Amino acid sequence: MNEPSIEALLSNRGAWLKGDTGDQEAAMQRFVLTSMVANNYPLFEEVRDRIFRATDSFMRHVEITPETLSPEGHVLVAEMQKQGMVLKEEHGHAICEVQGRRYMSGGWLEELAWLAAIKSGAEEAFYGQVIGWKFKEFHGENEIDLIMRRQQTLGFVSCKALRSELDMHDRKHRNRLMDAVHEADNLSDHFGRPGERVAVLVTTDLIDEMKSAPRYNALMGKAAILDVRLISLENLSFDRLVKALADMWEEPK
Repeated sequence: MNEPSIEALLSNRGAWLKGDTGDQEAAMQRFVLTSMVANNYPLFEEVRDRIFRATDSFMRHVEITPETLSPEGHVLVAEMQKQGMVLKEEHGHAICEVQGRRYMSGGWLEELAWLAAIKSGAEEAFYGQVIGWKFKEFHGENEIDLIMRRQQTLGFVSCKALRSELDMHDRKHRNRLMDAVHEADNLSDHFGRPGERVAVLVTTDLIDEMKSAPRYNALMGKAAILDVRLISLENLSFDRLVKALADMWEEPK
């Protein structure tokens, strides 16, 4: 017997898929690049920030001196060029346009989540998907970074591309992490059903491996209370992320 689709399950909850989903074919074509980013996110941060500075300077027609990257950084830039995420302008600086800026600003993380969801056993998944909804006389829409289905159960993942290093004195960073947990919980309350899972995939390092302890205890506690899974930098590499998403379907202990 065929299982109901994501669209069919949502329709029974007063919601529907609205507009186009993320380009799945493009995500598959960029798998090598996206995996490179996930496997060495701190290096990507360095490369991205330099390219963004080069882009802004180029747009203002200010010539800048090219900075030296590590060999690994040059390999990453070469793959970005291959995939059309960055271009070389006449002075030799790597710059990006609209598509590249969206990808490097966080679009890559949504693509990574979708690729890992399919590998983890999801029978259906969409990323960058807007969902319309209606409740009584109220209506609206939400964009969900990743929605996936296994049999008749849905899973939701909110993707947050934030700075990799957590500075506990940085209130803005801490607030963005805490807000992400609450947003995910609201998503679950709105579209989810009992037994369904919600997670936040974030690029920040939240575990101190030397101490075997969380770096932000209050965040972990709030996520546990709300039953929001936190998948952080420690599990960002593709194989680890596949396992983390597969584990979402397991019953909480």
